[in-house]
Amino acid sequence: MPENTAPAGAALAGSGAGAPRRLRADAQRNIGSLLEAAKAVFGTSGVDAPAKEIADLAGVGVGTLYRHFPQRSDLVKAVFQREVDACADAAPALAAAHEPAVALAKWLHRYTEFLATKRGLAAALHSGDPAYGALPGYFRQRLGPALGSLLEAAIASGEIRAGISAKDLLHAVANLCLPVADEGSAYSQRMVALLIDGLRYGASSSQSRS
Repeated sequence: MPENTAPAGAALAGSGAGAPRRLRADAQRNIGSLLEAAKAVFGTSGVDAPAKEIADLAGVGVGTLYRHFPQRSDLVKAVFQREVDACADAAPALAAAHEPAVALAKWLHRYTEFLATKRGLAAALHSGDPAYGALPGYFRQRLGPALGSLLEAAIASGEIRAGISAKDLLHAVANLCLPVADEGSAYSQRMVALLIDGLRYGASSSQSRS
């Protein structure tokens, strides 16, 4: 994608100067469609996939893609931040709907899904491009507290063993989700399920909950 002026998608990522401008409903829909399409295309064709492939899947013109995301890094960052936000925002919803240990388990599986998306962005995120320099901090600032709240509640309920930090758990799941030859995302989910079973070992509660 061509180099250009500051991205029109800055309102989405909160990177524009001053208060972000309010987008029209149709523009918001177009951005949502583009980000969902980019997520899918990056996962199958990589971050260097043709802009037309993304625009076609989103059902918009290439000009619309360039208008909102003039540079490829703008689109990659927006996809990453959108997925991080969705994962973080799932935590309070799960906590409200489930018992603490169940909410934690469901969130860890949701985080596993996010990591599969992140692999599609890996070539860009690990390229050394300074455009992506703030993303690791964004990841930690959003997901650390989200997991921490669920983990603390599950430990307090006696369903999960104590002595585990959110940081350690984020890293443990990430390590379990590293690519394995001839295995897909279902394998990662099975490994994370085993980790969750291990978290219950030695918990103070005598009642086992599914």
